[in-house]
Amino acid sequence: MEQVVTRRRPRLAQIVVDELRRRIASGALPVGSQLPTEPQLEQQFEVSRTVVREAIAELRASGLVTPIQGKGIFVSEQTRPAMIDLTPGEIQSIPQTLEMLEFRMAIETEAAAIAAYRRSAEQENAIRAAHHDMANRVIEDRPTTDADFAFHLAIGAATNNRFFIDGLKRFGPASIPRSQFPTLPSAKDPAYLAGVVAEHERILDAIADQDPDAARLSMREHLLGSQKRYRRLAR
Repeated sequence: MEQVVTRRRPRLAQIVVDELRRRIASGALPVGSQLPTEPQLEQQFEVSRTVVREAIAELRASGLVTPIQGKGIFVSEQTRPAMIDLTPGEIQSIPQTLEMLEFRMAIETEAAAIAAYRRSAEQENAIRAAHHDMANRVIEDRPTTDADFAFHLAIGAATNNRFFIDGLKRFGPASIPRSQFPTLPSAKDPAYLAGVVAEHERILDAIADQDPDAARLSMREHLLGSQKRYRRLAR
């Protein structure tokens, strides 16, 4: 009997990633240029917003593009990757960090969606205040881990479900991956941290607009980018 070999079709996001990588490598999208907007990419590739955002998150995790708050996504300067010299403790914490990100993705994506339709005006203001605090810390070159955690905790509180709050408090600021990697260059890189702030702003906007689907998607993209960065670190 003849064996039929099936080939898995590439996922749609990977098709978008590969084409944008090709454009960047060929110079069609030179360093410093702005990527097409999300609606434009959706139209060009005939894919959904979810696919486009997943592709952008992967390009950003690869260091090929950088979000600039309020302006868009821009092609990053391509430099040769520097050797990262992690401490033994940091190396040992990589598997635990990946497990934590898996847990957070399962919990916090739904927390963001619930917060979007259940939050009070006061709770929205608390999320906004935490967001502004972190943005200011990035500008002032101050530590951001506690402010980052405060943003996520404020979203958990806006679910009005004590189990989300207790779950987040159980791990505290140590659940923010870069808190475990003080020697990692991106832990203090202003461009990287500005990208985190931009991702937080998209989550905040979705919650303020009471759009659960957008809140869920924005939180997933935010955590997925971190997960991919630390998977590459593990390799």
